[in-house]
Amino acid sequence: MSITKRKQRHIRVSLEENVDSDIPTGFGDVSLVHRAVPEIDLKDVDTSTELFGKRLSAPLIISAITGGTEEAEKINRTLATVAGRLRIGIGVGSQRIAIQQPEVERTFRVVRDAAPDALVISNIGCPQLSLGWGVKEARKAVEMVEADALAVHMNPLQEAVQVGGDTNYNGIVEKIKTLTSDLGVPVVMKETGAGISFEDARRLDAAGVAGFEISGLGGTSWAAVEHHIAREVGEERREYLGKALWNWGIPTACSLVEVRAASRGKVIASGGLRNGLDAAKALALGADAVGVAKPFLQKAVEGEEALEKHIETIITEAKICMFLTGARNLAEMRSVPAVVTGWSAEWLRARGFDPTHFAQRGR
Repeated sequence: MSITKRKQRHIRVSLEENVDSDIPTGFGDVSLVHRAVPEIDLKDVDTSTELFGKRLSAPLIISAITGGTEEAEKINRTLATVAGRLRIGIGVGSQRIAIQQPEVERTFRVVRDAAPDALVISNIGCPQLSLGWGVKEARKAVEMVEADALAVHMNPLQEAVQVGGDTNYNGIVEKIKTLTSDLGVPVVMKETGAGISFEDARRLDAAGVAGFEISGLGGTSWAAVEHHIAREVGEERREYLGKALWNWGIPTACSLVEVRAASRGKVIASGGLRNGLDAAKALALGADAVGVAKPFLQKAVEGEEALEKHIETIITEAKICMFLTGARNLAEMRSVPAVVTGWSAEWLRARGFDPTHFAQRGR
């Protein structure tokens, strides 16, 4: 299957089929402590932040979605136009296709053209690094969209179940060390739906990465996406594997705690976040920003107005949650108490983390 056809199918399947994880993000087990007397005014709550050298009106990223096709170009233009207007960040989809086929560069370049002042994150994959890509290709991806940072996506689950997937991950950490020392822009390690463990975050942090995008379990399952695609093309074995591993991974809230404990860099919480309350909970658990993909894709298909209203609602909801916890700004939000219970608390205890730590913060 060509990369172009695969990308087209990814968009269609994501919009038309059930591809959501059956396992929740874990944010349902997280509660923020309500302040009946917050001692601040809602109008004074400041959601602005700086991320990778760019000032954002809110700690929100349109996570990497697409690129490489005519449909993707339209979607990217809509996403970027709204990102620029609202002063939030945006990441592009994997640029492998454009590096191999320069004629489709415009489908990615449109993001910078439509949002000249926005935080833009470029994107290449770990398998390509293992197969010989290096600083040259990474720099080309960055220059293509005049990116402020480079995301290196980690998708071993997707590749392992994908028809014709690339499962070369040997030597990745050494490759990342080279990128972080020679590329010249921040390198962000990004999962694609299965989360990041404490162990991997610690190794990659030592390799010099500037941050992580978690993309944990609880949102779109790329094993599910590949299950549907394999069924369409008659690959029964891959169809079975996608179904069997549909819910593989670390729930987003748990992964966030692990990565925050392991890393000195920026942490973007993504993977199933659907509203401002989820965002507020992520910030209270230590995230520097949050990323959203599928819900924004769905709204982008409807048009700029629908997307803009949806994003504004998320930001407003997060701001109200900050007000209700007494947090004037994001620095204060990261220290408000959050109570972790249920299965997520059990996970964290089993992994050596104390869930009561978050409830005690802010006292």
